[in-house]
Amino acid sequence: MEAVGQLTGGIAHDFNNLLTGIVGSLDLMQTRINEGRTENLTRYAGLAMASAQRAAALTHRLLAFSRRQPLESRPVDANRLVSSMDELMRRTLGERVQLEVVVAGGLWLTLCDPNQLENAILNLAINARDAMPEGGRLTIETANAHLDDAYAAREVGVRAGQYVCIGVTDTGTGMPADVIARAFDPFFTTKPIGQGTGLGLSMIYGFAKQSEGNVKIYSEAGQGTTVKLYLPRYHGEIEASSDIRGEAPRAERGETVLVVEDDPTVRALVIEVLHELGYRTLEAGDGPAGLRLLQSASHIDLLVTDVGLPGLNGRQLADQARLVRPHLKVLFMTGYAENAAFGNGHLGPGMQMITKPFPVEGLATKIRSIIEG
Repeated sequence: MEAVGQLTGGIAHDFNNLLTGIVGSLDLMQTRINEGRTENLTRYAGLAMASAQRAAALTHRLLAFSRRQPLESRPVDANRLVSSMDELMRRTLGERVQLEVVVAGGLWLTLCDPNQLENAILNLAINARDAMPEGGRLTIETANAHLDDAYAAREVGVRAGQYVCIGVTDTGTGMPADVIARAFDPFFTTKPIGQGTGLGLSMIYGFAKQSEGNVKIYSEAGQGTTVKLYLPRYHGEIEASSDIRGEAPRAERGETVLVVEDDPTVRALVIEVLHELGYRTLEAGDGPAGLRLLQSASHIDLLVTDVGLPGLNGRQLADQARLVRPHLKVLFMTGYAENAAFGNGHLGPGMQMITKPFPVEGLATKIRSIIEG
């Protein structure tokens, strides 16, 4: 019950702060608009957007801890990923921290969400920096690792086998055993008030476990800390990158998109975005209504559906629709990974996923890339 109280209290505190920023900014905008004044509207909108984005980041970290974040796993070269972060890391760590990156030759590939791995490494680096207030040395190492049966027996939920290890070591203040024991608890932090949410390590723990890996802390007070992140080895090749960059790609031939979403506000916003981009739209408020449209003679280029729908969930809807439209392209919208199949590379051909909340450009790019195949 103490853990539940700490979790709910932390969530309520952080969200009430964020909601204050959103509600206050919108209230000021409404007042100015009613008065016929337009000054500062952009600034108030910016403040509301900043608070909303921080709220989205908070929910993402909570979902990571509970292992319900939607992961877009793909083969990852950890050496390349760590090396690509060099400039960002040096900027984040500042001049007093000496960064050393040691990458292993012949490193295996791993299968994970590269964006979440970047976030995990960055969080560990920030924790290390904060543990070295007078400066020090931060070392990031990669290595191939074999976790044997003895290791797996000691660690809950870990299978013996081959892993890629990313280790982050600092020369900072270190942690006593009682702090290590609670380090992965959400909202537990040893930092002063206002300097840490207590969600960084819990997010890393959830990401590692959801990726079928593990994370382990080795530390002694006054001797520094090493955090080792283990991700399972991937047997295969790196796929060619298919990222499409650019601002809000528009419809090319007035394609038709069916939007199935039970939340009327979200549905209206998605349809508004699609109209702005030149798409024709059809809409449904639940799975059965969406299926009726898909079983009709209507021309539909793409199905955009929420995953958590009443009556028939998004995946069931897509599977039923493909019985009559075998080449139907599908974009799933999800706030969390209701089913692990949506987070671990188990989507079928012509299916992609986007995580709520999403920017307009992100939605437009996803839609264009799916339609163009």
